[in-house]
Amino acid sequence: MSAKAVVWDFGNVIVRWNPRTLYEKIFTDRAECDRFLADVCTLAWHAETDRGLSFAENCARLVAAHPHHEREILAWHQRWDEMFSGAIPESEAAIEDLHARGVPQYGLSNISTETIESTRAMSPAFARLSDVIVSGEVRLIKPDPAIFRLACQRFGYAAGDLLFIDDSLANIEAAAALGFDAHHFTDPAALRPALEARGLL
Repeated sequence: MSAKAVVWDFGNVIVRWNPRTLYEKIFTDRAECDRFLADVCTLAWHAETDRGLSFAENCARLVAAHPHHEREILAWHQRWDEMFSGAIPESEAAIEDLHARGVPQYGLSNISTETIESTRAMSPAFARLSDVIVSGEVRLIKPDPAIFRLACQRFGYAAGDLLFIDDSLANIEAAAALGFDAHHFTDPAALRPALEARGLL
């Protein structure tokens, strides 16, 4: 297997994203913050916006079930950018170096169409991606195999020609099962050696 192009996830691969970054500002009690993120604004609930549901509709549904948390629920969209804590330097550097070497690069992100542009504005590295599949636009989310098949079709490569980089093990396993080369992004320091081992850098 010899990868010819790289496909990047966004959150916690290129930019750091964690709802707690915002909600620890909103809740002064850490236990209350934990309960809110575990029981109200959960990642499973948020996945519906990644799948294409508008923030307004998804938040309205949740407010109806938890009216006493309306302010906190609406903050998920209104203060979206505060969930981020900057770009990951190792990833930015790798993207720039891959670009300098002429390696094609793409994006595959579970993200809403409503927040994609503000997220991409957080790092100049995003401009190096030739094309990006936005889950909210195509209404498919990782780890659904269909979105990986779409990536092959749209980017114009066989699965084995693509190195997929993601922080989610479920997404990595789904891609690998379809024949992608895959790197589970858990340590930024391990990224460059993984790219070098494949002859990409």
